[in-house]
Amino acid sequence: MWQVTPVELILLGRTLLRLGEQALPEPPGGRTGGERAVVVVMTDVYAHDGTTVTEVARRTGLPQSAVSGAVARLREAGSVLTEPDPSDRRRQLLRRNPSMSARRREVATADISPAVTAALATPTPESLAAVLTALETLHRHLTPATGN
Repeated sequence: MWQVTPVELILLGRTLLRLGEQALPEPPGGRTGGERAVVVVMTDVYAHDGTTVTEVARRTGLPQSAVSGAVARLREAGSVLTEPDPSDRRRQLLRRNPSMSARRREVATADISPAVTAALATPTPESLAAVLTALETLHRHLTPATGN
């Protein structure tokens, strides 16, 4: 039986990251780049309501400047809300916007099929269906929490 090696798993992960980025709908104004940081920051803020940029940077390992830029994009998209920290008015507390913004809805309903089809060595309806089924299985069993 063939077995995936650690190196192949890392390379597959990189491929999946690129596919995810390609499948994302273009943001308003065509502002692209930094999508990975935006997703990482959004996920962290959603898991740690009332957090700060400094805390997100510490937990994620991203530079504080990258976190600040991602927070600005998430605020602009309506996905994250900010409010002054009562203990230090210079800092902002970050929270998930309980309302679903149009951008969040657009990203949550985006179709990955075109990006996956473009990546297939031999794109056929059968190969696309097999890969999409495999991705759904991986998603169901390997949640972000399993990687911690």
